[in-house]
Amino acid sequence: MDNRVRLLSVAGALPPTVRTSEEVEDLVAAGSPAVRVRRGTVGAMTGIRTRRVAADGVQCSDLAAAAARDALAKASLGVRDVDVLIFAAAGQDLTEPATAHIVQQKLGTRCQVFDVKNACNSFLNGVQLAESLILSGSCRVALVTTGEVCSRAINWTARDEEELRRNFPGYTMGDAGAAAVLARSDDGSGIFYRAFASLSEFWELATIPGGGTMHPRGDEFTFLRGDGARLKQTFVELGPRIFCRMMHDAGVSWDDFDRIFVHQVSLPYHREMLAASGMPADKVERTVECYGNMASASIPVAFALAEARGTVRRGDRVMWLGMASGISVGVLMIDV
Repeated sequence: MDNRVRLLSVAGALPPTVRTSEEVEDLVAAGSPAVRVRRGTVGAMTGIRTRRVAADGVQCSDLAAAAARDALAKASLGVRDVDVLIFAAAGQDLTEPATAHIVQQKLGTRCQVFDVKNACNSFLNGVQLAESLILSGSCRVALVTTGEVCSRAINWTARDEEELRRNFPGYTMGDAGAAAVLARSDDGSGIFYRAFASLSEFWELATIPGGGTMHPRGDEFTFLRGDGARLKQTFVELGPRIFCRMMHDAGVSWDDFDRIFVHQVSLPYHREMLAASGMPADKVERTVECYGNMASASIPVAFALAEARGTVRRGDRVMWLGMASGISVGVLMIDV
């Protein structure tokens, strides 16, 4: 009974400002006078109606800290109960130091902190690492946080159709934060399987190039760019094989789960992934139409929303299924 780690709580933090796909088109039109964007194109191509946008001055750490406060309150714990705080996100406040330090300063914890980064699978990897630390005896309570201000990585200017195509993945993005509190289980619930795989030969399909040794300076490198069509094709062709292998190894099928939480980029992408994998659509929590692609926050936010609605209850069996540029795939199977 004591060899599992459970989620004591999960919370999301969504900025109040809503940006519609029509407003996205207006911003593209204003910044890209040489390119014509037909009205309704973004909504039609992505299935996204709205997404949330953080106000100027709101940082990744602010969203992470807001979600962490709610998660600790839901778990009936205080800041002194946390033994390790992990910030696990695609985004960050600064290149140095770790954004986890800034989250800690805003939250008021006093513990070991560090960052984990693996694009949209960052939060799943943060939970994976937190589970290992708890099972090893290194800590009792772990707090995994994320904050994604993706709206600041969008390039609104395009000189031609080719540049517009490279910028297009950014038009799906939405801002959000999330947090999870983990501790050793005392009743047999918790994470019972986890698996991760990487296909690193495809790392160039989606990048934000700036901030490292390749491109240490230059605003043009701070924007998300990629080949959305090739990325989707790669995931749809290779992803389901990986999912099926992981489920075979775990000895489970889709039927064994009450609810499935899968990272969502766009509605057409999502539908193709469901069809290719055989994933039952009625079990999948869908968030992409209202919140867009929330990067690493997408799965924990979806879980928190489902829990608040009563769609997920104690005793349910759920799957968290992550997909990230790089490329990487991750699965967590959890008895809630």
